Amino acid sequence: MTLLIVGATGTLGRQVARRAIDEGYKVRCLVRSAKKAAFLKEWGAELVPGDLCYSESLTAALEGVTAVIDASTSRPTDSLSIKQVDWDGKVALIQAAQAAGVERFIFFSILDADKYPEVPLMEIKRCTELFLAESGLNYTILQLAGFMQGLIGQYGIPILEGQPVWVTGESSPIAYMDTQDIAKFAIRALSVPETEKRAFPVVGTRAWSAQEIISLCERLAGKDAKITRMPLNLLRAVQSMTRFFQWGWNVADRLAFTEVLASGKPLNASMDEVYKVFGLDQQETTTLESYLQEYFSRIMKKLKEIDYEKTKAKKKKEKRSPFKKTSS
Repeated sequence: MTLLIVGATGTLGRQVARRAIDEGYKVRCLVRSAKKAAFLKEWGAELVPGDLCYSESLTAALEGVTAVIDASTSRPTDSLSIKQVDWDGKVALIQAAQAAGVERFIFFSILDADKYPEVPLMEIKRCTELFLAESGLNYTILQLAGFMQGLIGQYGIPILEGQPVWVTGESSPIAYMDTQDIAKFAIRALSVPETEKRAFPVVGTRAWSAQEIISLCERLAGKDAKITRMPLNLLRAVQSMTRFFQWGWNVADRLAFTEVLASGKPLNASMDEVYKVFGLDQQETTTLESYLQEYFSRIMKKLKEIDYEKTKAKKKKEKRSPFKKTSS
């Protein structure tokens, strides 16, 4: 089976590619920059040039492909808008997959996307789910809540460096999941017929509020967090202002997602049936405690090694004998 992975250089996409290669699939990755994707080639993937926003590049990329796993999404720093990438690009990919006779299509969506029609990314995900379901493709939709990997930059590093940790409004508890575990579900879906033409929540073992995560990081780092609260009304004002400028549209759309994170409504779902359908063991799923504990253990060990080397170098310098003065 030949897989085309879209978004393979991203946080989730690279784990999907790694898992697929490790399980013996022939992996092809659609990439905009071969240089940035060099690590995928080293792993054993085939790189094909292309871009979701240039539909003509998709035809060649899909030639001989059995299944598509779409892990792509727009980024806040992209020059293209969320609509251009996450809607126009996805529609083009789904239509190209149809034309190519692709047998399976795995799509990553967001949990509870149907509950936030005013948030552009959520509404686009909801519409894409519907478009995919009506396409005639043999699809599986995995609805995610959040990545554990994102918590390092949001909480871990600022606490270690004594920088402010930004918290907005009433924190929504989120069931974060390790992207390596999400990749397991994506690859397993390819071989489990019961996952065909269905949507599943794929979330972590429990939902965590921002304050709970901060408290855990403080304990593991042995440092207190400098918490700075950002008023939700201020973010709304910034969002409205950036909409006046074309360069700010993508930023404004991303800021709208703050409404989800600060709503107080948990992003979580029961996974009991999901584990049964996919034939995976919930006990093997990484917990947030273990993920952060491993991260802080590695970082603290590295910091101790750096301090040791600095102390060693300082002592060595102090031991150097000064030139003796000769008496006359």
